[in-house]
Amino acid sequence: MKTEKSKEFDHEKRLMDIRSQLERYAHYWKWFVVSMGVCFLIGFLYLRYSVRIYEVYAKILLQDEKKASGEMAGLAELANLAGRGTSSAAFVNDQIQVLQSRRIMRKVVDANGYEITYFQKGLIREKEILAQESPLKMILLEPNSLLLERKAYSVEIRQESGVYILTNEEEEEVPIKLGKAIPSPIGKIMFVPNPKISWRTPVKINFMPKEITVDILRSNMQISPTKDVLSFAVDFVFRYASREKGIEVVNSLIQQYNQDALADKARVFKSTSNFINNRLSIISENLKAADGRLEVFKQQHQVLDLDLEGSIRAEGAVESEKELMDAKMQLELVNMMDELLQNSNLDLLPVNIGLSDLAIQSEIKTHNELLLERNELQKSASPQNPVLQNLEQAVSISHANITRSLANSRQVLTSKVNMHQRRRMQFEGKKASMPLNERKYKDIVRQQKTIETLYLFLLQKLEENEINLSATPSTLKVVDLAYATWRPVSPRKMLVMPISMAIGFLLPLSLLYLKFSLDIKVQGKADLLKIGDVSVLGEVPRSHQDIKAESDRTALAEAIRILRTNLRFLMGKNVKGASVYFVTSTIAGEGKSFIATNLAKVLSFANKRVLLIGADIRSPKILAYLNLTYLRHTQPGISNFLVDENYQVEDLIIPQAKGFGFDLIYSGYIAPNPAELLMNGRFEEIIQYGRDNYDFVIVDTAPVGLVTDTFLISELADLTIYVVRAQFLDKRLLEVSKSCFEEGKLKKMAFLLNDVDFSLGYGYGYGYGYGEEPVKKGWMRKFRFLINLIRQKYLK
Repeated sequence: MKTEKSKEFDHEKRLMDIRSQLERYAHYWKWFVVSMGVCFLIGFLYLRYSVRIYEVYAKILLQDEKKASGEMAGLAELANLAGRGTSSAAFVNDQIQVLQSRRIMRKVVDANGYEITYFQKGLIREKEILAQESPLKMILLEPNSLLLERKAYSVEIRQESGVYILTNEEEEEVPIKLGKAIPSPIGKIMFVPNPKISWRTPVKINFMPKEITVDILRSNMQISPTKDVLSFAVDFVFRYASREKGIEVVNSLIQQYNQDALADKARVFKSTSNFINNRLSIISENLKAADGRLEVFKQQHQVLDLDLEGSIRAEGAVESEKELMDAKMQLELVNMMDELLQNSNLDLLPVNIGLSDLAIQSEIKTHNELLLERNELQKSASPQNPVLQNLEQAVSISHANITRSLANSRQVLTSKVNMHQRRRMQFEGKKASMPLNERKYKDIVRQQKTIETLYLFLLQKLEENEINLSATPSTLKVVDLAYATWRPVSPRKMLVMPISMAIGFLLPLSLLYLKFSLDIKVQGKADLLKIGDVSVLGEVPRSHQDIKAESDRTALAEAIRILRTNLRFLMGKNVKGASVYFVTSTIAGEGKSFIATNLAKVLSFANKRVLLIGADIRSPKILAYLNLTYLRHTQPGISNFLVDENYQVEDLIIPQAKGFGFDLIYSGYIAPNPAELLMNGRFEEIIQYGRDNYDFVIVDTAPVGLVTDTFLISELADLTIYVVRAQFLDKRLLEVSKSCFEEGKLKKMAFLLNDVDFSLGYGYGYGYGYGEEPVKKGWMRKFRFLINLIRQKYLK
């Protein structure tokens, strides 16, 4: 049973501790109201005037030409010419890199003139508009000026009574005429009107260098593949302050990418066609010469068809002749490519012309890609550009690599031709009986067939290339054109306002938590009970007035009456003679003189004989509390009595001080050696006189944490009231009072907590009024009532 009661008591104590903490914070409810109101206003202004950011979405599908077959085989060839990877994921990632490149975004900026932006001025913020929505347009009259690459420029133009006023960056106002050249830090410019748009508000025009504009647009663009690794779909997300411009930027980016890819393919196709046409013209002449030699041979020897006659004998040499023919054709192709390399002056090389050496085809493909990239960069970069120089060097190295590869291939093919010729000679040696004319005929036919085969092969490739060039399809399919959200993604109202209110609540909460955590002052009775099993006489509320009369019903008067009652219980019923109460504290300023004077008043209200003694002869304050400082020069005090033996105790007494019902002995002048004076034994006479003639003797002594005066006379007390001032005394100084309590330095020591601010929500009354003081019925009391209601309903 005892255990259950103990648990219930602990539970109630925890609830009280929680309530005390809540009331500590609730005392500062105005902080929370002001903070949340300010943060709400800041959040509202932020939503009202911050730049709204919208998201623009689009989706495209890259053409999967690698899987083409049948009639679409030409499209698969285009995929090879474009240099795409073998896996879909790699292909999509490569194309995303192209889409995110500065080169493509630079084309978007050039095509739309995004280096110049237009804003419609408002009272507080500006709104970006498209160039076609602006009432005037700025034209750069010196587009090739170097100033455009390194300087930004901003102007504001307004219309007043038909006159256009330009305000530059130096806040200078200059009247201008539309359609006339105007000097500016970026060169000559001109403003032309847009007759379709009427003037409403001033227009602000900003110019940014092209490369900076490219960086800004690229930083806001996110391009990513879909989650399906086998898919060729690509998603676009663009964040921008203008919905219309964002849509325009995304659509233009898709268009420029498609045009760029088609242009690269067209250049490769045209280069291949030119090469094949040149070779066909040369091979055509060689074919005519071979046909002529065959015709002459047949006329001279009157032969119609030697093949039919020697078919049986040549059956064994067919395979060898075929391999020899292939080797010679490959050797001829290598010689043609080598001749082209010597005369091409680092131009695009033909691809897919029938070379069997895959390494050479790969090197030609790499060579063409480097040339395309170099040619594209030459349009916008100077010859001293380090990137261009690196590309030039890479092209030269690629050219040299191809030359070496062709030389190696020629050597291999020559060896192969020689080998097959030797095999043919061996076969011919076995056929010694074959007529000489037949052998000559075979040589002529063989040369004619080789040239004819090469001619037909190149003619077929030329036709395929022309078909692919004329039927070049789009490299992508637009799944979703660019579209923008109507609700801005930044700032978000549903996110900003709750965060603002949360900050408004957490800010004072954090400050208060920091304040309470760093506060090392004594807060309440709980801090005193940590000293040990001590007696706490009560808590005296904060008050700026003394007790005035017996009818006083203030909180201070009631607290001192409670102190009087607790002293009687602490002293017991069997007290004989006067009770001597010493009042002391740890340091000065804790209100021991205040407590002593008001306790004397309350005791005198009960028709008791009370003597108040000011024994703090180092820093006397009794006369000041009672407004009797004028007696300091005429009335002898304790220091006079201790020094001069001619003084009697009766000489020191100030009867009925200022109408109060108690007598007073003040400390006297400030002595240079108060400790020695208190040790001379005469102070005991004062205490004994009080015991003999009064019911209560209250002694205001010196602080024990500063001097030893109180310890010297502590044995004369019946009880020591140890005053601790809340929100004033450092908790670390409680060690002084703990030492006094544990070592018994002060007789019958009891604590009194002074200057308690009951409005903080802890201590006697828990914030409620008592007596004649009116009870405040405001938000604070309603809030506390709510806390009590929650505690009673949910925390039990």
